[in-house]
Amino acid sequence: MRPDSEHRAEDRDRTRASARARRRPWTRGRGRARAAGLVAAALVGGLLVTGCGGGSDGSSAERGKAQRTGPLPGPAPARPSAPAPGTEAEGEQRDIAPTDTPSPTPADYLSTFALDVDTASYGYARRTLADGRLPDPKAVRPEEFINSFRQNYPRPEGNGFSVTADGARAGGEGWSFLRVGLATGPAAPASERPPAALTFVIDVSGSMAEPGRLDLVKQSLGVMTDQLRSDDSLALVTFSDTAETVLPMTRVGGARGRVHDAIDSLEPMSSTNLDAGVRTGYDTAVEGARPGATNRVVLLSDALANTGETDADAILDRISDARREHGITLFGVGVGSEYGDALMERLADKGDGHTTYVSTPEEARKVFCDELPQNIELRAREAKAQVAFDPGTVQRFRLIGYDDRQVADDDYRNDRVDGGEVGPGHTVTALYAVRLRPGASGHVATAGVRWLDPHTRAPHEETTQIEASALDTDVWRSSPGLQLTATAAYFADSLRQGALPGAPTLPQLASHADKLARSAEDEDVRQLAEAIRRADELQI
Repeated sequence: MRPDSEHRAEDRDRTRASARARRRPWTRGRGRARAAGLVAAALVGGLLVTGCGGGSDGSSAERGKAQRTGPLPGPAPARPSAPAPGTEAEGEQRDIAPTDTPSPTPADYLSTFALDVDTASYGYARRTLADGRLPDPKAVRPEEFINSFRQNYPRPEGNGFSVTADGARAGGEGWSFLRVGLATGPAAPASERPPAALTFVIDVSGSMAEPGRLDLVKQSLGVMTDQLRSDDSLALVTFSDTAETVLPMTRVGGARGRVHDAIDSLEPMSSTNLDAGVRTGYDTAVEGARPGATNRVVLLSDALANTGETDADAILDRISDARREHGITLFGVGVGSEYGDALMERLADKGDGHTTYVSTPEEARKVFCDELPQNIELRAREAKAQVAFDPGTVQRFRLIGYDDRQVADDDYRNDRVDGGEVGPGHTVTALYAVRLRPGASGHVATAGVRWLDPHTRAPHEETTQIEASALDTDVWRSSPGLQLTATAAYFADSLRQGALPGAPTLPQLASHADKLARSAEDEDVRQLAEAIRRADELQI
């Protein structure tokens, strides 16, 4: 019998291949394919001279009119019943060719995807706009724009998720937004979290000599080192044309000076052999893995591989064994004005991790200090969401983003199929554009999330339901959190040259963001308004 890890790998590859082959039609007869290339994430753009402080939880979001339920013993959410006689089964029709003739078979009213907490696409888009360029539409991932702004969804106790749902009218031919919000519990006090065993894989190639790359990586790591506990462990691996373990896995207690000396010694060299860095980094992480600790590889790079193995799939294969056999996850931090986002995202995806992009001292402090627990700990493994729409109420729907995170509906409960790994303090938002049937009332959808406990790997589920009455309010009069979600989605869609229903102009969108920023006194939202105005200037 083959080991379970081999079955898991085959299931994962099969599911992702089938998901990429399916591209969801937006309206009947009109498809919009997601481009393959993805660009994202930049690093720290100034000196880190302050220590780590408490971070804000982002702007607020009020809970909608959804009814929350507990875990269900049976299928959750259940496959919806067929539409009422005489009504047209539409849904997403993701497995049905667009046609002007109603299908005799009920359409697919399930939407299933792996959770994703990446934010690199939004960070890199902001950097690109600040540099006076519009981002490549292929590099814009709407879910990463949306998830860059954390919400105050209710938090669960312990591991796992809370699930909430709300919505509002979006305007334009009866369309509405339906928002599903997932949240993990807050991070435990630093003294109570499990010890961490972190292997930092640092790009010291020639391109990292650019200001705002290696210099800020070094300062970021120096600040972070002072925040780690004495029982945490740290290793440093560098790579240019070859890779070198500068510091083997070392307990921080009693060795902080040694760690700082190793960080200070880093200097840019020649070419970028990312493959060598990944291989050596994972070898070092496996050798230094600690039972009961959070074992993670942190890759800091512009991901512009030009030496050695540069094929993404071949590099990814190096990661998969360490992930499956040792549970080592990958956190990718992107830097630089030119950045190989597509490669970094795929590496983190294969490594059961996530990516971010930093380009200012404030962003670096958030990543390496304020948000360090959620970037290294895990609260859920293989997390997937599934939303079951009621065909008696819903005529059409579309998930905004998550194009590369789709999972076959039948694999929602197949725990050998890859989901997402999520840490403490995270919120994950899924936004749907939904068109209800004329005069529809009552149940609209059941939203569920399934995950494995990070320690016992026992499966858990949580669900919530939403009614048509929860979609009555105009989106710009809804809760601040839902307005912020809509603003981020509309902005991403504009950069992708899309056509979400009820889309305001960019000046109108910037005005909405300004009002939200003033109301919440939120600097992140103010920066969003600034990015929208910059995009408007560049599109003229």
